[in-house]
Amino acid sequence: MKMMDAALAEETIQLAVEQSAVWEWSVGIAGYTHGQLRHTFEMDEEWQRDAETMPASLVESLEKMQETNLWYGLLLLQNKFGARSVEEFAERLAEISDERFYDILLPYHCRAAEALREQAAQNPSDGGVWGPYADLFEGHAYLAGYVRQLRSHTRAQLSELFIDVLTEWQDWMMQKPYIATWLQALAFEEKQHRGLDPANAQKEIERVTGADYAPEPSIWSVKLIPHVSYRPWTLTIRTADVKLFFYPVDEQQLLDPEVPPNELIQGHKALGDGLRLNVLYQLRQAPASLQDLSTQFQMSKTTLHHQLALLKAAKFVQVEKGVYSIRLEKLEAFSELLNRYLNRS
Repeated sequence: MKMMDAALAEETIQLAVEQSAVWEWSVGIAGYTHGQLRHTFEMDEEWQRDAETMPASLVESLEKMQETNLWYGLLLLQNKFGARSVEEFAERLAEISDERFYDILLPYHCRAAEALREQAAQNPSDGGVWGPYADLFEGHAYLAGYVRQLRSHTRAQLSELFIDVLTEWQDWMMQKPYIATWLQALAFEEKQHRGLDPANAQKEIERVTGADYAPEPSIWSVKLIPHVSYRPWTLTIRTADVKLFFYPVDEQQLLDPEVPPNELIQGHKALGDGLRLNVLYQLRQAPASLQDLSTQFQMSKTTLHHQLALLKAAKFVQVEKGVYSIRLEKLEAFSELLNRYLNRS
């Protein structure tokens, strides 16, 4: 049988490292206002120490961001704008239509719900559409409330909050003695990863971010966003066609050779507790849920969750579908990091 192949050349995803000061400010705001996990962020102690120097207007803006989870909207807007400065971000925000504004800010749920999402974006005053779309996110840590917050504020109120918090956070951060080093390290990260191979996207993503990810159906673009403020976490977000990985920049780019990496310090803090070591030992025997561990240790879930969060932040444990397991390869890598630091000349 003869066949004629009329197909076009196979398409590959777009894959790139993207950074700018606006990304770093947005990620910093997201981390600062993440009440549940903030104690695990490397910047938390400094944020607490410097809180008294923060302008009252910035404190108010950050409290509003934490209350509404609108930091998520900042990330979605910057994903579309790719702004290199807060001024450019503000210009792009002012230019877009109302429909485009809400289309960007409404989070993606699934392909089956895309028609409902688009209908909500076109009708921001229609609670009969927004309510059902928000209901799709029930059970998520923050997205259901985030969708409802979008509708409970006018576009003008949302835009003003976004610009105010970005501007004030930038002004506050630019006073820090280390910020020039941060921005230089982020620029270097983007430069050294130019020319990623989209045909080997999975390997490239793992090499740059450490994340094991195979592009999902309908994802046509993967952006790898280096950050400092959100260390040690990697944050992932997806839209209808884009996957974003916010990954921590290599700390060695931020330190003098004699200064121990914070990963080393945080790792030893995580290991420097008898209970956490015992938890690691038990997970070495077999994966376990929070309920299993609570029963085994005769301890409240809240206390154990805090201990597990510290181990997870140090990347010594992982959780999937509520089941925790040990990451032996990360413990081995931690030992190698210690050896490299001690033997560095």
